[in-house]
Amino acid sequence: MIIVMKQGAKKENIELVIDLVAKNKLKPVPLYGTERTVIAVIGDERILNKDTVEAMDDVDKVMEVLKPYKLAAREYHPENTIIIVGEDGNAADRVKIGGKEIVVMAGPCAVENKEQIISIAKEVKKAGAKILRGGAFKPRSAPYDFQGLGEQGLKYLAAAREETGLEIVTEVVDPRDVALVEKYADILQVGTRNMQNYSLLKELGKAKKPVLLKRGMWATYKEWLLAAEYIISSGNPNVILCERGIRTFETHTRNTLDLAAVPALKELTHLPIVVDPSHGTGRRSLVSAMCKAAIAAGCDGLIIESHTHPEKSVSDAEQTVSTEVLKQMMKEFKKVAEAVGRKI
Repeated sequence: MIIVMKQGAKKENIELVIDLVAKNKLKPVPLYGTERTVIAVIGDERILNKDTVEAMDDVDKVMEVLKPYKLAAREYHPENTIIIVGEDGNAADRVKIGGKEIVVMAGPCAVENKEQIISIAKEVKKAGAKILRGGAFKPRSAPYDFQGLGEQGLKYLAAAREETGLEIVTEVVDPRDVALVEKYADILQVGTRNMQNYSLLKELGKAKKPVLLKRGMWATYKEWLLAAEYIISSGNPNVILCERGIRTFETHTRNTLDLAAVPALKELTHLPIVVDPSHGTGRRSLVSAMCKAAIAAGCDGLIIESHTHPEKSVSDAEQTVSTEVLKQMMKEFKKVAEAVGRKI
């Protein structure tokens, strides 16, 4: 259930509605907009009488939400959510995801050493990226593969931010590490294998930083949005969805990049959506084309694996583009963005 208050509703009347919901042992989640307040009701809303709520002062209307995800639904929040990244400087100058500008996040799959991540950060910034990606904790399919540098890698990422001014996105794997990663990162990433790690999602709901939620390689849109709902309902509304490809019968590509997810999710949710063509294809030769297609489809950002020397990358070398190639790609991306009324 969603309770829409009238424009200019009095604070005391809004609080009376919230109190009524709480007294019925339901969870009220108010969204205070610039013009009106909307209150989502979480729980078995059948115990709350719709007519009683509609009769209360300053209540405009009550809408029933049939979708199992409430807070992530566009019915709850008709306008697109814009996520502001970073803590330094004025809000007007900070990176925004979900607006007219398409934000590019670029960097290596894994942080290897301090010199490597700083040199790559400088190059991806020259290319036009606004956010540096890089893994400090690496969940790998094989236990013998490189697992990341851990906190030392986070410190290297922080050094790269200090050197370049780029914001940082990096993955958190364990619920016990959320506070540690949040100390260094500007966006906390949930990888495909952890999309339904509910303990992790709930812990991220307590974080103050935005969360980049990658789609599980097996997940439907509904399952993906329900994972987002776990984070939002736990207290963190700043969720960015990331389409990174799904498993299909095709073996030529690492995954099948589902670009239909972009316009489909735009209908279903107010949350911004970025696309990861690096993991979505697993082939560097396909990354540029799929980035352009994602822009045309309406994505709010791109996350691209890039390295000064891709052949030397300790992981995912075959899907990593060089920073020199990235610079050329960005010129082409700008043309596509302009064609669809966006900028990059």
